[in-house]
Amino acid sequence: MNLAVRDIRHSPGRFVFTALGIGMLLMIVMGMGGIYRGIVEDATLLVDSVGADLWVVQHGTRGPFAEVSRVPENLADRVAGVPGVASARRFVFHTVQRERDGRPLRVSVTGLDWPTDTGEWLPLVEGRPLGQNHYEMVADRSLRLARGERVKLGKDTYTVVGITSSMISSAGDGLAFFTVPDALAIQFDLPGEAVRLEQAARRRRTGDVDLGAVNPALLDVVSGPSNRIPSLTPPATSAVLVRVAPGADPAAVAAVIAGWSDVSAYDSEQARQLLLSGPVEKSRLQIGLFRVLLSIISAVVMGLILYTMTLDKIPSIALLKLMGASNRVVLWMILQQALILGAVGYGVAYLIGLQLFPRFPRRVVIANDDLLQLAGIVLAISLLSSGLGIWKAARVKPNQALMG
Repeated sequence: MNLAVRDIRHSPGRFVFTALGIGMLLMIVMGMGGIYRGIVEDATLLVDSVGADLWVVQHGTRGPFAEVSRVPENLADRVAGVPGVASARRFVFHTVQRERDGRPLRVSVTGLDWPTDTGEWLPLVEGRPLGQNHYEMVADRSLRLARGERVKLGKDTYTVVGITSSMISSAGDGLAFFTVPDALAIQFDLPGEAVRLEQAARRRRTGDVDLGAVNPALLDVVSGPSNRIPSLTPPATSAVLVRVAPGADPAAVAAVIAGWSDVSAYDSEQARQLLLSGPVEKSRLQIGLFRVLLSIISAVVMGLILYTMTLDKIPSIALLKLMGASNRVVLWMILQQALILGAVGYGVAYLIGLQLFPRFPRRVVIANDDLLQLAGIVLAISLLSSGLGIWKAARVKPNQALMG
């Protein structure tokens, strides 16, 4: 006869609701770990997927994802001449927010060096990669844009030609892929009045110096479009992605590029660590603290529940002892109840999590290691929380059964 099972069957309603409450707490603990893993995967997604051996960024910065990086467009040509470099392509990354159909549309704009990089590596679920140098985009389905839909960003309108899956930035925004010229046009778009005022200001500044007075024709040049003024540099890109030739040493190539005073070079692993030690670090610490607090709360709740259940059974425990049952039998019953409660709560947490986690706004990644770790935590909580009930049961005297 299993006393723990018989006691549970005696009051199944209380046990079910208790297990459900414990399961909800454990589900949140499980979800916290999954959210952290999702943040890590989102943060390192492009670094792992884009297929670059080295990232060349602005000197002293942590690259385009952790902070702003600006490098000249012609840097790719300079990098391509380094011995051991198989290819070098420009890369642009920034975030914009617009309003579409009455709701905010927040897009992480990613510029690809078309036609060298058309986005063939993207996990497309519908459509195709970029097929021309302008006015096409590939959007993640989290942006809720349909294939063939036209989106106005800046002064231009772009057609969605492909849909990707699970391409999310570290901030949780959906990625949209454009060519480098289109991504720069979106990033540096200015209202027409702002452009006119800037051109007028350039004309005034040039007219104030001797050069403008000596050469009046220069005033017409400086008051025209910026791309017709040789002294003005074109918009800067975010990084240059380098693929090292087969047989070449990436560390040696990075050392050559790092010797230039205007850029820094990181390999893929260094780029990942820079991301994880920067934007993700505080989230990791905060989520870890919540996991610890929730685990402690779960242990306290289970301890109080088992203690209350033990108080309700004091007459029965005293009667068992009066009939000759040893302390070991009674204590094993309480420990069994704690283990059963923890196991059922764990199962409830897992089953509910399977239904709820895919509906979260941020990706929740539940790994087998996390499930095993949580199982160990639940086992420890069950053992610790049973201690209070065991302590109370051990103090029950057999003669209490005769006292009513």
